[in-house]
Amino acid sequence: MSKSKNIVLTGTSRGIGFEMAQLLASQGHQVLALSRNEKPLSEKNIQGIHTFSFDITNASDFTRVASFITENWESVDILIHNAGALLNSPFEEISRQSFRSIYEVNVFGVAELTQTVLPFMKSGSHVVTVSSMGGVQGSSKFPGLAAYSSSKGAVITLSELLAEEYKDKGIAFNVLALGAVQTEMLEEAFPGYEVPLSAAEMASYIANFSLTGNKFYNGKVLQVAATTP
Repeated sequence: MSKSKNIVLTGTSRGIGFEMAQLLASQGHQVLALSRNEKPLSEKNIQGIHTFSFDITNASDFTRVASFITENWESVDILIHNAGALLNSPFEEISRQSFRSIYEVNVFGVAELTQTVLPFMKSGSHVVTVSSMGGVQGSSKFPGLAAYSSSKGAVITLSELLAEEYKDKGIAFNVLALGAVQTEMLEEAFPGYEVPLSAAEMASYIANFSLTGNKFYNGKVLQVAATTP
């Protein structure tokens, strides 16, 4: 088994993040699993998984993350931005508040958590952001996802910039632009829409990439979709 890593992972109450936290812990890694609803994981009482309720839009919660790392780990090897908010609505009907709330989670939250965790990262660390094929230029677009897909495009550019800014420190930043995965979030936004890829299958792929991808990639956007846009 490879050396145990300290991993910060968001969006862990269900779907891909819920599966990934358990998978990484089963491999012997230490996982700080961050989600507004920590109960699904905390009730399982899995060795290696640490949880507390974390709202990515609440400034004081970031202080709790820094305190946990300082008191328990001292350093972080991997940060995985998996939390996401999805809104399916005609563009003209999206309120200012709704548009802003999508960006609060998908862009500003990613930026602030990165700022929080970076001081604990050293050469060889890896920051992975889960984006969407909808944020990639030239990919097919779903109408109704103006706020969501544009926010997913924003974090792609953010990651590319940070890869450049931190390359001398040996910290890698990469993005996985996912195609559709069968998750609760997808079902809520597109009722009845079914895809062949499960949350557990995608969780396994992202976990493996997070552990090894920085040896091969930095500042890259990998399109993780079985279909060609």
